[in-house]
Amino acid sequence: MSNSFESSVMSQRIVLATHNPHKVEEFAAIVAAVRPDLEVVGYDGPEPVEDGITFAENALIKARAAAAHTGLAALADDSGICVDVLGGAPGVFSAYWAGHRKDAGANLDLLLDQLSDIAEPHRGAQFVSTIALVVPDADGTGAAEHTVEGVWHGRLATAPSGTGGFGYDPVFLPDGEGGRSAADLSAAEKNAASHRARAFAALVPLLERLPG
Repeated sequence: MSNSFESSVMSQRIVLATHNPHKVEEFAAIVAAVRPDLEVVGYDGPEPVEDGITFAENALIKARAAAAHTGLAALADDSGICVDVLGGAPGVFSAYWAGHRKDAGANLDLLLDQLSDIAEPHRGAQFVSTIALVVPDADGTGAAEHTVEGVWHGRLATAPSGTGGFGYDPVFLPDGEGGRSAADLSAAEKNAASHRARAFAALVPLLERLPG
């Protein structure tokens, strides 16, 4: 496996290994601030089985699949909410917490129900994001692989608030935001402070080395 970016297949496009248009939009805004010459495109290939037990394992599974399918450098994010009193759950199961339908509303309702009797001092939680970057070699024999992590600390509200964001954003109260939920923040505020933004900050030096 090569670690040379210079010998890798490059393009003005970089594929984000997700079918979620919200994530594509969010990543595109973050990437544009660092590499406006790179166009983030969504992944239209088959979804791999995410059978990893960590965010990093699942992020790499998705990025490898997208890179192999498109031949482009690929980014993948695996993220979720980790609740202290639940021992870090839902964690990697965040998207499927209420079942395999990926019903964001049901996931949020179930989590709130599970914590209905938990007092505010014990409602600590973190959004965690791991971003994987896989860059295929020019000769197709290997790829450079990297993962970075970002953590956004806060606590869980007792009821949803806000109309922005998606997933668990309406019940996550980030530290330092005066009780506003992640869904109450503007897109610019969230992009500057979120778990993905923090992971992306660690990824920036790698993206800066990708030729356009």
